[in-house]
Amino acid sequence: MDANAPAAGSRHEREWWLRALAVLQAPRAVFAALGDDSDDAAGARQEPVLALVFLAGIAGVLLTGARGRFLDDPAIDSVLVAVLIFLTGGIYGAASYWLGGGALHLGVRAAGGRGSYRRARHVLAFAAAPLVLTLVLVWPVRLALYGTDSFRSGGADEGAGGWILDGAAAAFALWSFALLVYGISVVERWTVVRAAVALALVLLGLLVLSFPLVIPLSSR
Repeated sequence: MDANAPAAGSRHEREWWLRALAVLQAPRAVFAALGDDSDDAAGARQEPVLALVFLAGIAGVLLTGARGRFLDDPAIDSVLVAVLIFLTGGIYGAASYWLGGGALHLGVRAAGGRGSYRRARHVLAFAAAPLVLTLVLVWPVRLALYGTDSFRSGGADEGAGGWILDGAAAAFALWSFALLVYGISVVERWTVVRAAVALALVLLGLLVLSFPLVIPLSSR
């Protein structure tokens, strides 16, 4: 047994933790490294992927309109809101990772890609890094300005300041989308246009699948 193997494994894991941050500044190098889909490489980046998925899930829950009504129910207090965001964020992140990763994989394959389902999930996770930034750049400001009004209807955050913060969060979400397109183009060695078409196929497929569910709801 190679005595240097554990040390090498720890070094590779540290490198992937650093790449979870570097994807915001040097995405090409990070997504190019995702091209190595061996079991060892995938295992080394598993913990950063898990962290990105979980934190992006929380950020995604905070982007929804439902967040602004959590405290409308008098039975829910601030502590319970924090627990709900934590739990639903984990569920939302996991669902996006497994189901969204599967949809991304199918869309890329439909466009002629050769990547694995695992690599598609990892590309999705690293592309979500800008969403995580909302937790450290947008939400501390929002909570400092508006406190619990951020979680109830008719709060002080419904003015221009709240709209600006919502716009900032949306900008980070668009950054994630653009990073996903770019990540696909790098790992598949495609043009950005071809990667965008593949992602459009994913979105179109999801729209078609959700259409039978939307019609009954809209007819009520």
